Amino acid sequence: MDDYLQKILRARVYDIAVETPLELAKNLTSRLGNEIWLKREDLQPVFSFKLRGAYNCMAQLKENQLSKGVIASSAGNHAQGVALSAEHLNCRAVIVMPVTTPATKVNAVYGHKAEVILHGETYDESYKEALRISKEEGLTFIHPFDDPEVIAGQGTIAIEILRQSEMLPDAIYVAVGGGGLISGIAAYIKNLWPQIKIIGVEPKDAAAMTDSLNKGERIELKDVGLFADGVAVRKVGVHTFALAQKYVDSMVTVTTDEICAAIKDVFEDTRSILEPAGALAIAGLKADVSKRGLINKNLVAVACGANMNFDRLRFVAERAELGEARESMLAIEIPEKAGSLKRLCEVLGSRNLTEFSYRMSGNSTAQIFMGVEVQGIQDHEKLVTQFENSGIKCLDLSSDELSKMHLRHMVGGRLQSSNQSNSENALNELLYRFEFPERPGALMKFVNTLKPDWSISIFHYRNHGADVGRIVVGVLVPESEIKAWEEFLKNLGYKSWNESENPAYKIFLGAQA
Repeated sequence: MDDYLQKILRARVYDIAVETPLELAKNLTSRLGNEIWLKREDLQPVFSFKLRGAYNCMAQLKENQLSKGVIASSAGNHAQGVALSAEHLNCRAVIVMPVTTPATKVNAVYGHKAEVILHGETYDESYKEALRISKEEGLTFIHPFDDPEVIAGQGTIAIEILRQSEMLPDAIYVAVGGGGLISGIAAYIKNLWPQIKIIGVEPKDAAAMTDSLNKGERIELKDVGLFADGVAVRKVGVHTFALAQKYVDSMVTVTTDEICAAIKDVFEDTRSILEPAGALAIAGLKADVSKRGLINKNLVAVACGANMNFDRLRFVAERAELGEARESMLAIEIPEKAGSLKRLCEVLGSRNLTEFSYRMSGNSTAQIFMGVEVQGIQDHEKLVTQFENSGIKCLDLSSDELSKMHLRHMVGGRLQSSNQSNSENALNELLYRFEFPERPGALMKFVNTLKPDWSISIFHYRNHGADVGRIVVGVLVPESEIKAWEEFLKNLGYKSWNESENPAYKIFLGAQA
């Protein structure tokens, strides 16, 4: 282990990698009361730090090894790093990837003239296949993290951090998967400035290094969460574990929601979108600042990758507010009678809604699924207390995975006529879509304008981040008051569309006779 400082200083990375900037995150700095610096490894040619280690390892190979070629197993960033390095060194590269790898990542590897073999459902199956081919064809296997030269290549990030820092960092936060990145950074930092804290960050559902350090031996996880797929490793490396035991000061674990919030934080500071593993260090930094009450510290987080799948952005946007404690997700119960919804809105006051789903069931009470903007944990707790003090039943769902992942999209059902006191109204349920200006008070204007004896049977609203709000409303209007309803629509002044004959509505939501 004593050789790592020399290995890092001798590492060859700049033939192909670039020195990335250390940037002050102004918004995070202001919010957290500490100077927050981002080491922008997402700006590497392959949008990840993995290029450093892959190239340094391959640059050390002998001519006969390069002439035969190299092989690696990876579903993402390491694959691209090896492929680009091989292209630069003019050698054959074979990358074994799981069959489930997104086409964008496969095409990125093809783009660097590497050969791709799709094998197995998981990384472990791809890894075993790569080792088999390596022995069969005499290809040199380039390990994604557990190789001294790979570790040394990643350690060059630490050289840059110290050179670019105006003052020594109090702590450096590093994402941990197999451990190659934190091992390289820690080995360099601790040999020069041991007072700098090296803090690793893992997802709660993929904490192989945290568990291994706690038990004093490498353990293998039975299952790993795949949201931050770049660090979804069941077992850390032999070399990386030994280095972490010697040099890493502590570990922090974070939730999926906290990772999503960190992606949003970096976007607001840099207008760049990190992948989940790339934002892991920022999420851990925020969690550590909150837990330990850090103030006026100089903190660095390594933003280590930006190979984000576009189809994940919707999920990230939905969960970021929960991870930042800026949204409360609640189940509300109110009496099934006219005026109840108006009373609920009065309790909410000027708070902005992010989501509101309600479908009349015909019972004496109505269940509403609601998202509300809040300003942190204390404000969230205050809101829950306000509901309880008003006699409105409230169940906090903000930490319930079933609700966040599924139930928020499943609230609905048919109106059962057998439980209704006014079947005529039920059969004359009208369904309308509305657009209104997305500003405080717009929803209340709608509710206050409704006649008290018109019962709302469906209500769904979601904040889409646009300047126009969109809601769907079902209302039970007697046949004799259809003209009054039409007059209401005219005076309301919001754009509206009659969806009462929409086939999808009739199939899934329409009242049953």
